[in-house]
Amino acid sequence: MNAARTPAAQVLELCRAQGWTVGVAESLTGGALTSALVEVPGASLVLRGGVVAYATDLKNRLLGVDGELLGKLGAVAGPTALAMAAGVRRATGADVGLATTGVAGPDPQDGHAPGLVFVAVVGPGRTVVRELHLAGGRAAVRAAAVDAALTLALDVLREAGPAVDPEISPPA
Repeated sequence: MNAARTPAAQVLELCRAQGWTVGVAESLTGGALTSALVEVPGASLVLRGGVVAYATDLKNRLLGVDGELLGKLGAVAGPTALAMAAGVRRATGADVGLATTGVAGPDPQDGHAPGLVFVAVVGPGRTVVRELHLAGGRAAVRAAAVDAALTLALDVLREAGPAVDPEISPPA
């Protein structure tokens, strides 16, 4: 696949066209989302950085996710994903924050079944979180979470401004 047509490349191009930067907060994806963005030549023009906050206490300390929220809802929740995305915007000084949290498996976590994933985008004028129920083993869930985060980012960024290339369509 041509690097310019990958979802990661499209996210970076849409941000660049708006003059925006991106920060990434990851839990279950463990850096894979940031890595997908870094694979794109020229990513450094847009990507500010990524924070892998795998442990729940790091979501609070590094990303500023409210301790009461974490105590009440836990690490695997929509509001937690949104708080992670907002927190990484603050931590990196980015215009757009992306976040992933969930259970990759193989075992349940805090009463949540493997495959429960939340992806979030917090950007100028738009805040969105999606709950997903993904099938497959650990690697498949993690890969699908990266794809879902990029897809959500594309949806949000396309609504925020005109598409840079009308031939580029959202990933299937």
